[in-house]
Amino acid sequence: MNRFADIVIIGAGVMGASAAFHLARGARMSERARPLGARVVVVEKGSIGSGMTKRSGGLVRGTFPNETETQLAWTSLNYFRDWKNIVGGDCAFVKTGVVVIVDEARAHIGAPAQTLDADALRELQPHARVDDVVRALYEPDAGYADPLATTQAFAARAKEWGAEFRTGTLVKSIRVEHHRVTGVETTTGMIETMNVVVMTGAWSERLLKPRGIDIGIQTARVQVAFFDRPAELKKGHCAFVDLTTGAYFRPHTFGLTYAGLLNEEINLVNPDHFDETVSQDFVADLRARIATRIPAMAHARFARRHTGVYDLTPHARPIISRVPGIAGLIVAAGFGANGFAIAPAVGACVAEMVSDGAASTVDVSALSLVVE
Repeated sequence: MNRFADIVIIGAGVMGASAAFHLARGARMSERARPLGARVVVVEKGSIGSGMTKRSGGLVRGTFPNETETQLAWTSLNYFRDWKNIVGGDCAFVKTGVVVIVDEARAHIGAPAQTLDADALRELQPHARVDDVVRALYEPDAGYADPLATTQAFAARAKEWGAEFRTGTLVKSIRVEHHRVTGVETTTGMIETMNVVVMTGAWSERLLKPRGIDIGIQTARVQVAFFDRPAELKKGHCAFVDLTTGAYFRPHTFGLTYAGLLNEEINLVNPDHFDETVSQDFVADLRARIATRIPAMAHARFARRHTGVYDLTPHARPIISRVPGIAGLIVAAGFGANGFAIAPAVGACVAEMVSDGAASTVDVSALSLVVE
């Protein structure tokens, strides 16, 4: 096993796999690179996509209050729409259209999406209750994708271009000498490198705090539920992000609707040990919120559930940044519920930060730890 790498990515969720894809592709296309890519090594304690990625809702949309995240999301949407040509393989993207319903306090939110009034929304979704709608944003090309398939497709192409994935391998520490990264210590030995990218989500602090770096990541437990759609909705519905009811939901396979809360009470947890049950009160509350928008869902049968954890920051913005004081160390974390939708563009930006010194796909300086 090679003890040296040009770049080590820690974490093989959708973010790490995306970064590996872009780094391997960039090296392959460079005339200065070795054949089939630079030495990109991805270290993952489990299997590819085995962490919180596989529990993601997979919603792909472009409308966010934060301008930088909106740019990342719309750039990423182009990947999902043209996946076979850009990445290869299959991410199982389903174009459902996404409706974002905003309340009066957030009616100013701007995004490159169509604006609908109540009448237009009623025409688009005849089963929806629209009498309270102030403004809705409609993204006709948005939808959802399979998070695990997406991650595996990124990883498969990265491997074709020379990236190495070391699964079942835990990074114990990041080695730093004279304020520069020199390697990572893993359960299978040391990997010497000058560039490390931490993309471990809720587990990021465990690698950074021993180096005196506190980026304020908090880990919150979240619940989601699946409901059987009633007969009148068997053909499905748009995906909804409803800021007035605080719920989001989208169609799923086998006649199901996948749903969760936008502002679930934050319960900080240990990402390795948390309550994986979903309460009956949560299911009842979620069903009622969905039915506020789609009345036919009022008696939808609860089918199944799962839980997961989000990595959050105190300022509610993700971090994509070099780490001040340690050359060669980059962190991308704190994406909360939005990480999957922006993962393709985040991977591109991180690859550019490593290879070119700064991101050019999207200007992510607003998400930096470094004060310019």
